[in-house]
Amino acid sequence: MCFAQLRPHLLQLGMPSLAESVELLDRFASGDLSWKLSDTEYKLQRATVEACCSLNSSLCVDQALLQGAAELKRVAGQINVVIHALGILYLLPQLLEKGETIEYVSLGAGNTGRKFDLETDRRIAEFKFIAWRGGPEVIRQNSIFKDFFYLAEEEGPKKRYLYVLDSKHPLKFFRSGRALKSILSRLPKVADEFRRIHGDEITKVGEYYELKRDVVEIVDVSGKLPSALLAAAAQPEQASVAD
Repeated sequence: MCFAQLRPHLLQLGMPSLAESVELLDRFASGDLSWKLSDTEYKLQRATVEACCSLNSSLCVDQALLQGAAELKRVAGQINVVIHALGILYLLPQLLEKGETIEYVSLGAGNTGRKFDLETDRRIAEFKFIAWRGGPEVIRQNSIFKDFFYLAEEEGPKKRYLYVLDSKHPLKFFRSGRALKSILSRLPKVADEFRRIHGDEITKVGEYYELKRDVVEIVDVSGKLPSALLAAAAQPEQASVAD
């Protein structure tokens, strides 16, 4: 990554301390970082205290650089939450109908005490800004089933939407024969509610989806989002707090 390219954007967003951290890291990590570290390792062989201090000075290794690296790591650890929040905010003007008003929106990790990511006077909705890869993806399947279930079982006349990036893989999962038992065993609260409503008659994901497919609309919103966000969503996750 070229850290220097981030700095003007961070300044524009009013984040000078983070921009300064980026600038410090760019000085250290610019060029071929692997070569630089290898060269530093070589220079440290048989080095004295004085040589270590001199080398650190030439590399700008000091307290400010360490603090900058720690600050960027802290922010990077929340990137899924940031993408989730920004994605919802960016989409709202494109999704809301004329005259539709928001009752609440949940932008943080999970629903922060609210039932859904979005509720208006006309709809309830959940957002999943993850790019499926087509493998087993059990954790993602469990998570999206939970969202679908709560949307489908909510009482009231409002429209229900599950907004996703590319509906192909989610729909393939919902039409599958995966045993509900394997999902509900990992979601005890959902399991209790599911059995209270449906008992043990429904055993497959596909069976439940057929029952509720006209209740919840699964909508692909990838065409409404910037390509950069789609690319970020496709990267291997370091955390899954916003999923």
